[in-house]
Amino acid sequence: MLSRLSGTEHSQICRFLLGIIIDIRLPGNHASSRLLKAVRGLLDFLYLAQYPCHSTETLLLLDGARALFHDNKEIFVDLGIRNNFNLPKLHSGCHYSTMIRTFGTTDNHNMEYTERLHIDLAKDAYRATNHKDEFAQMTKWLERKEKIACHAQFIKWRLDGDRTHHPRPPDLCFDCTQQLTKHPSVKAVPIQKLITDFGATYFRQALARYITQQQNLNEAITRQRLENLAAGIHLPFHAVPVYHKIKWLSTDAWGHGDPLVTVDSIHARPHRNALRENDVVPARFDTALINDGTGSFVGVKGFCVGQIHLIFSIPALATQFLFPLTNQPPKHLAYVEWFTPFPATTDSRHGMYKISRLIKSGERVASIIPVSNITRSIHLMPRFGAVAPRHWTSDNVLEECDTFINCYIDRHSFVTLR
Repeated sequence: MLSRLSGTEHSQICRFLLGIIIDIRLPGNHASSRLLKAVRGLLDFLYLAQYPCHSTETLLLLDGARALFHDNKEIFVDLGIRNNFNLPKLHSGCHYSTMIRTFGTTDNHNMEYTERLHIDLAKDAYRATNHKDEFAQMTKWLERKEKIACHAQFIKWRLDGDRTHHPRPPDLCFDCTQQLTKHPSVKAVPIQKLITDFGATYFRQALARYITQQQNLNEAITRQRLENLAAGIHLPFHAVPVYHKIKWLSTDAWGHGDPLVTVDSIHARPHRNALRENDVVPARFDTALINDGTGSFVGVKGFCVGQIHLIFSIPALATQFLFPLTNQPPKHLAYVEWFTPFPATTDSRHGMYKISRLIKSGERVASIIPVSNITRSIHLMPRFGAVAPRHWTSDNVLEECDTFINCYIDRHSFVTLR
């Protein structure tokens, strides 16, 4: 029952709900456009309301999202799902803009705080007693805990000296630190295995083009000349070190000494044998949002989508031979297969960008790029149609269908892709 779901589970449902119902068939031959707009308006309202900072523009967007839902909510009555919308929570949405202007953003107000404190101040305190005359014991226990916490803060302050930290005000940027392992996951993978196991079909050609571009940075090279020069590149190695994962770690923007946690990751690893006999873990090659060098913090201009098949390094001895000393390549590179560029506008019904594999002359378009150009992972939703094909799997779904870029997977995706 949905009534028994936790807040976290409701949040997870919101991430995928709109993409699932895009091509749904409604009874009574009702058009799905009103349903999509109603759901989209409600989801947009939820995500906009959670912004850590607001402007006049974002508050107008908040009111517009609420209006979009109310303009199309009658579809739920027509489908027999509801008789009315006399719900206090829906009515409270009318006051959000005013309340945010008056009392600040909604991340200052969260019911989870009281739930958390109930554990810390009541349950844990009760467990520390002998369950007889517990109130006096709980009070004494809490008093001692507070004194210990205050003393720990004082010691930390003294150890830190007079360093003052100036916290950065909240914003909507994806401000995280990219990180790879110190040593490669596999020290040497033969190039032929990159082609067969990692799906890096055009690895040699893509790397030759990258090397040619780096050797001729100060020249304007036509496409045909690039291909001609790349054809003459000889790779003086037969294997490369490979990494299986890129991580993005949170930053301690407030100076609280918070531990760094992984907030995003991209995997690029072939299938492998599982611990259980005769069981295989399928390959995983994640899709990513990639900056071409002109992208900013908000909006899709300067960004494109690619599937990361390989994260690798060029052997050190080879870099001295292939690249000029004044233009050595970065340590970490990636082999990427591209999707079509972002359309000029999103779909008018559901507000998502539609993309597909980029194919030229019957072949996929692939490139070698610096790993630092990879901004973050991105979630693609398949267009299921009225009935989802049974032969689709996580291995072949990107090859079998058109996809929509899911802007509801997290707040940064919503800010960037909306």
